Amino acid sequence: MAKKGKNKSSSSAIALNKKARHDYFIEETFEAGLALQGWEVKSLREGKVNLAESYVLLKNGEAFLFGCHISPLISASTHVVADPLRTRKLLLHNHELAKLFRGVEQQGHTVVALKLYWKKSLIKLEVALAKGKKQHDKRATEKEREWNKTKERIMKHSV
Repeated sequence: MAKKGKNKSSSSAIALNKKARHDYFIEETFEAGLALQGWEVKSLREGKVNLAESYVLLKNGEAFLFGCHISPLISASTHVVADPLRTRKLLLHNHELAKLFRGVEQQGHTVVALKLYWKKSLIKLEVALAKGKKQHDKRATEKEREWNKTKERIMKHSV
């Protein structure tokens, strides 16, 4: 009998925000649910989403996702007015929201959306408490990444 294990494949990812890891130091991540409409879920199944310009706003003890563009399908219901850039509420526990509010109060910290993915039949958003990088930090990160690639090539050829 085969064991049922957790499949941690990247196929469950709907959209990634690669720019966030380049522009910010990620300090802590949280898993948030999303309050979505039916047409949005159908569009997410088709992969018609862009997280690149999205950000999280904390207001009145709640978290909201701004700037996430979910393109409506042509075959979506005609009686629904689809707003691709509408504000979506994030569903987090109170202690997670409290951590985010404390973190944002610090100088230079913000909350960014990292990844949109499926968890069983639910859609989850990975948000992170992050600190902005300066230009020289971005160059240092790029230089370190290049060095690691070179090191791997050298080790591969020497063995």
